Amino acid sequence: MSLKGIIWRRFKKNSLAVMGAAVVLALVLAAVLAPLISPYTPTQIDIDHVIAPPSWRHPFGTDELGRDVLSRMIWGSRISLSVGFIAMGIAVLIGILVGSIAGFYGGKVDSVLMRFVDIMLSFPTFILILAVIAIIPPSIFTIMAVIGVTGWMDVARLVRAEFLTLKQRDFVLASKSAGANSFRLIFREILPNALSPVFVAATLGVAGAILTESALSFLGIGVQPPTPSWGNILAAGKDNIETAWWLSFYPGLAILITVLSYNLVGEGLRDALDPRLWEAERHN
Repeated sequence: MSLKGIIWRRFKKNSLAVMGAAVVLALVLAAVLAPLISPYTPTQIDIDHVIAPPSWRHPFGTDELGRDVLSRMIWGSRISLSVGFIAMGIAVLIGILVGSIAGFYGGKVDSVLMRFVDIMLSFPTFILILAVIAIIPPSIFTIMAVIGVTGWMDVARLVRAEFLTLKQRDFVLASKSAGANSFRLIFREILPNALSPVFVAATLGVAGAILTESALSFLGIGVQPPTPSWGNILAAGKDNIETAWWLSFYPGLAILITVLSYNLVGEGLRDALDPRLWEAERHN
């Protein structure tokens, strides 16, 4: 059986990971198809149903302005998932670049870059994000960039560790003997073989980025109204939590399910991509 087949078979055996992947796919489809499946526009006001409980007309109820909570959550999924994917994409690109250079060149280059990583890790990430946003006006693009720029360190350390191992392999030494330059060795020979742990870290990182965006929006320094995100929908519900439970319950549940699903997928990928288990699978 091929390596891809082994990975896919191992992933399918993990029922929780498959369930998480199904939920993630459903969320992505909901975000993409928001204009088609949303009952109302996210800013449409129904003055006759202000803070109305869940009903057939408004399945998730309405908020303090009479806006449909279900519609705002569907459109908010676009924001939350976009922030998660783009922020983690930025983090992965930076982490791969720093980790590749540090692991390939080693020596003083490695020491300088890893000490910089250690300095970045010494700051609590959320506090660092708050400090940056206090200087830069909050917007969705700011949130994506800040979360990405402050979340690349773990990826860098993973890539560096893989490079330190792979650069001594025969196929790399053979390419070097054949005259391959550093760029080819890094990006054509070593990096493609070092991406397995990055996929796992990226999947888990998307969940972390969504949670961070929701927390920032809940505090009022993330995505700003009237643009809906799960965090600011949840924040709007805290003032009416005793009389309008649905304003906090549904966005909180969406955040919980989304983060849990990404974590389940990440754990499933971690098990499926574990090279220590490949040989055993090949002999079955």
